[in-house]
Amino acid sequence: MATDLGSGEPTRNMSAGRYIATRIPTLKPAMAHVPNPIRLLALLNFQQWMFFLVAFIAWSWDAFDFFTVSLTVEDLAETFGKTKTDITWGITLVLMLRSVGSIIFGLAADRWGRKWPFVVNNVLFIVLELATGFCDTYESFLGVRALFGIAMGGLYGNAAATALEDCPEEARGLISGMLQQGYAFGYLLATVFARAFVDTVGHGWRPLFWFGAGPPVLIIVFRLCLPETQAYRERQRIREETPNAAKIFLQEGRVALKNHWLLLIYMVLLMAGFNFMSHGSQDLYPTMLTNQYNFSADAVTVTQVVANLGAMTGGTLVGYSSSIFGRRFSIIFISVVGGVLLYPYTFTGSKSVIAAAFFEQFCVQGAWGVIPIHLMELSPGSFRTFVVGTSYQLGNLVSSASSTIESTIGERFPLPPKGSVKRYEYGKVICIFMGCVYAYVILLTLIGPEYRGRHFDVAHDDDMAEVTHMDKAHLGHMVEGGHGNEQESDAEKGRSKSVEDIGRA
Repeated sequence: MATDLGSGEPTRNMSAGRYIATRIPTLKPAMAHVPNPIRLLALLNFQQWMFFLVAFIAWSWDAFDFFTVSLTVEDLAETFGKTKTDITWGITLVLMLRSVGSIIFGLAADRWGRKWPFVVNNVLFIVLELATGFCDTYESFLGVRALFGIAMGGLYGNAAATALEDCPEEARGLISGMLQQGYAFGYLLATVFARAFVDTVGHGWRPLFWFGAGPPVLIIVFRLCLPETQAYRERQRIREETPNAAKIFLQEGRVALKNHWLLLIYMVLLMAGFNFMSHGSQDLYPTMLTNQYNFSADAVTVTQVVANLGAMTGGTLVGYSSSIFGRRFSIIFISVVGGVLLYPYTFTGSKSVIAAAFFEQFCVQGAWGVIPIHLMELSPGSFRTFVVGTSYQLGNLVSSASSTIESTIGERFPLPPKGSVKRYEYGKVICIFMGCVYAYVILLTLIGPEYRGRHFDVAHDDDMAEVTHMDKAHLGHMVEGGHGNEQESDAEKGRSKSVEDIGRA
């Protein structure tokens, strides 16, 4: 049973008053002894490294595909004869529909494995990214991006499970931080390739989207060369001991919902805050630089590249630090620092804003670096992909109008126009908006639980033990029997029969 760190008590057995009383004391930094990063990375074997790399690359390209729109807002508006606010609905629709994809692909990955849902996801990326580049009307553009949102929604939970399920416990914080920075790395790639392709090789913004359809082919080949994760295979072995694996899967769902419904709601609310944090600080930022501060395309590119270097650095370092100080403490501390840096991030109109952008995104993605492993540790084992992906994407749904909200409010603060181009004080809006978001994230993190160090194997899964009516020692023996490919002992046969009886019940 998961216990809240610091109190050491099972959270399900706590009274509300006792739980509230432990929120401040459990924030005390754990000061756990963790080896240096080089030694941690050496703990991963070849297969675990391959799982991390395929997840990181896919998550990076997911981010690349998303930011292709936010980096070409003005070009798209000119092509379709719409305002920039109209085009931001292409961003909003993707964020709104990603939760649909997370539900579909998350359940598929938890039921049938991480591999094939991942492959189907990337096939859809290829088709829909190509289709975006061929859109001729605003309506078709919105339609394709809406479908793209469904495809994009299925990837995050699968990538997190693939990278972290088999990861050595000591290295989880560091690997979590590295994985999450696929988002910033994808943003960096989108910035660089947007500068390389948009209005430079003909056809305006379209070559950027056509190019985006290529790398998923290689990602698919990479994933086909790898097996399922060991953690999933263990869980599947338990299910296959029953005459009806699908029925056991449904029973696992009922138990998980009964035991963890309040925690699932909390995770969605937390992810809403985190998604407001990332989209609120990033999506409209290039527009602010060009429209409010008259940055050239080259200056915007340099600023965005430096900001994403800061993001990758912050995510990795804070993810690693969360194994030392704790997940909640790390998120709260770096969020406070990020709030302090908002003013220079949004009110500096000179090239020195590059430094502010580096450190602000260091903080934003520093907090995010803790999230993959934090969600994995909070999630029920049987539905880890579904819960991680869906909580993340429902948070995206709640925050889906971030750029539209900022753009709409920003247009209420006009600046002197530059020729025929209308200008707005977007910096003020981003600063106030992000201040509110940081306060929300700090509050939600403060009141939430933390299960740092939780085991991911089925032998430590209370929900599976409840479903099968077996103690965890028996589950462990069944898993060990599968690892050795040994003939079942009489005792093991008896346990298998007891699981069969459960399936028939």
